[in-house]
Amino acid sequence: MNTLNRNYINGRWVAWDGDMIDVHEAATGEVIARVPAAGAAEMDQAVAAAHAAFDDWSQSPVARRLAVLEQLHSGLLARAGEIAQTVCREVGMPIRLATAIQAGLPATVTRTYLDLLPSFPFRETVGNSEVQYLPVGVVGCITPWNYPLHQAVLKVVPALAAGCTVVLKPSEVAPQSAYILAEILDSTGLPPGVFNLVCGPGATAGEALIHHPDVRMLSFTGSTDTGRRVAHAAADDCKRLALELGGKSASLVLPDADLAAAVKGTVNSCLLNSGQTCTALTRLLVPADRHDEACELAAAAVARMTPGNPLDEATRLGPLASAQQHRRVLDYIRLGLTEGATLVTGGPDAPEGCARGYFVKATVFGHVRPDSRIAQEEIFGPVLCVIPYRDEAEAIGIANGTRYGLSGAVWSADPERARQVAGRLRSGQVTVNGGAFNPRAPFGGFGHSGLGREFGRWGLEEFLEVRSLQL
Repeated sequence: MNTLNRNYINGRWVAWDGDMIDVHEAATGEVIARVPAAGAAEMDQAVAAAHAAFDDWSQSPVARRLAVLEQLHSGLLARAGEIAQTVCREVGMPIRLATAIQAGLPATVTRTYLDLLPSFPFRETVGNSEVQYLPVGVVGCITPWNYPLHQAVLKVVPALAAGCTVVLKPSEVAPQSAYILAEILDSTGLPPGVFNLVCGPGATAGEALIHHPDVRMLSFTGSTDTGRRVAHAAADDCKRLALELGGKSASLVLPDADLAAAVKGTVNSCLLNSGQTCTALTRLLVPADRHDEACELAAAAVARMTPGNPLDEATRLGPLASAQQHRRVLDYIRLGLTEGATLVTGGPDAPEGCARGYFVKATVFGHVRPDSRIAQEEIFGPVLCVIPYRDEAEAIGIANGTRYGLSGAVWSADPERARQVAGRLRSGQVTVNGGAFNPRAPFGGFGHSGLGREFGRWGLEEFLEVRSLQL
């Protein structure tokens, strides 16, 4: 049992003796940690510390910020094994993937800002003006449970690089890696108050953070419904806002594509982190005359990814992260059956040998109507919807026919045709024929998938105000 009865405020660990929140292991449902159920008072202290530290840190030279980020990068690498184990147990991502993604990606992101920051033009000349890029102020960061450390680093690192001060409220479902982040930052040369961590429920700690008058920017990753509440709070106080929200991403397979490769790539994306990924390709759009073949290929791909203990190196599909998420996904699978979709494989019954914990069978539905709820709403679990289409125009219409626009994919034997179709999808990121993820490219969504961009210089610019001096 890991009892984390403290918050990190103003450069020191502040003891907590109030109510605690249980953290459960995804594979067993057992309590593995307890964290504070902190609220408005602790958040006020953290914001006050960040506000007091802002003037000095905002004026700090780039070299000083780089030194801190270099120490952070070294600390993330040194504790990578611990991070992977921690997130694997909390979230359920298999340990091999957790090592590469949950532990590896935060270090990679930090490195990209170490490379970017020295050449970023914080001052540039435009005609008779000097254009300046200035830190926005105190930033409130609210992060989700599915990629807990990655999402925290994706906000904290560019905010610190920009010269902002930060208050982080992690998800109470998977909070332990945020404590590791705080421990690493505490060992760096970061001045007190520049980074603060308060753990507590969204209804108390989160609400206090988003409404605090001294918070000048909110950076939130999570559900679209919660994102709306954050946006309303930001609007009320004219705060800067960055939102990375939900997705219902389409994988559009054109008639000339290698269907086997497209289905394999789509299934791998759909089942990554047991489907608990905002960019997951959860809608497979295929020509109507190849629908049955696509379903057979999807079923075969899913059969190779049976659920198992995520701490086992051989496991490829782990459990969901919480009992609440487990109930939600099973409800959607039952909904798919009542909506008339064809159950190709999977279903609502517990996987064999996985009665404990939050396991769900990887599920494929065929003949899914584009307007059905399982095709329109984010399930956030290992559920793939196969949707037939008649022609390219209809396929593009289906792909763009949800309120979301975070990610997508296009597959074709003709790369130029694939690029042209990709250019017609209303989403912030489109993978063409399985193109690799690029942590230096902008990431974010259209529509109800959010506002703003993360990664690379675009992620840094989110935390900067622009000013011009007329000379």
